[in-house]
Amino acid sequence: MTATAPTPTSSALTREVFARLELQLSSPADLSLLVAAARTPGSTVEDELVVTHADGPLPQAALPVEVAVGPRERGERMHVLTGVPAGRVVVEYAGRLTPAADAAGAPSPVDLVERFELNRPSRYCPSDELTAFAAAEFGTRAQTGDAELAERITAWVADRLVYTSGSSTPFDGAVQTLLRGQGVCRDYAHLVVTLARALELPARLTAVYAPGLSPMDFHAVAEIRVEDGAGAAQWQVHDATHLAPRPSLWRISTGRDAVDTAFLTSLRGGVALREMQVRAVVTGGDLPTDPTGPVLLR
Repeated sequence: MTATAPTPTSSALTREVFARLELQLSSPADLSLLVAAARTPGSTVEDELVVTHADGPLPQAALPVEVAVGPRERGERMHVLTGVPAGRVVVEYAGRLTPAADAAGAPSPVDLVERFELNRPSRYCPSDELTAFAAAEFGTRAQTGDAELAERITAWVADRLVYTSGSSTPFDGAVQTLLRGQGVCRDYAHLVVTLARALELPARLTAVYAPGLSPMDFHAVAEIRVEDGAGAAQWQVHDATHLAPRPSLWRISTGRDAVDTAFLTSLRGGVALREMQVRAVVTGGDLPTDPTGPVLLR
């Protein structure tokens, strides 16, 4: 079988993204936000994060502080707010994202530590519980090449699950999704990641802005480490929902599962999400189509 060259997600089209979160804090809280688009090397990200409080300006100590997270090559960022007073809080993020001119160049290197870490079970991806099931359903890496195995898993999950809004809870993992037979994007991604790890394919969950997604929201996809016969490896994007073209995606955050990629985390205080809006579009051309072969997320 002839290998197909991976398609980079960073086409020449510029993305415009927006997210708005309306929160109600019942007591002072420390918050972290993962809503900012990743600043991948060579890309141009012009963005702004504004946090407002219904009772007036935020205290200086509570203003957002940007912190780099993950390997430098991914350019991911977290915003941390400490001691946000109780009351109504609105978070607004807007960005204009232009990919690097050499988007078709070499992908980011595969981190050796991450390769092992992302082969272990995690909170929402208990791969050890599905090892025998995955081997019986898909075979093993010794029997099938990584690329074909990853494609088989993604196609199987796409066929097995029904996308159903509101069908899962924040506590459901891949096993619950498998048994229920339905879920939303994060459930699809968790099941793909879990089955890949069960077959010793390192896999991770990635939150993205997804132009073309319907219904529009933050989106979750899987990335699987695919190694060729010569030992070269790439993190390829796999989205069993098929709800948005993969070449349009732009990374926000990456981790073991949804624990590491949550757009909002509170360390103390009572926080309720009252409203959320997300928008992502491409400008300067038509929305790209999704290719049949592998795709790399920049």
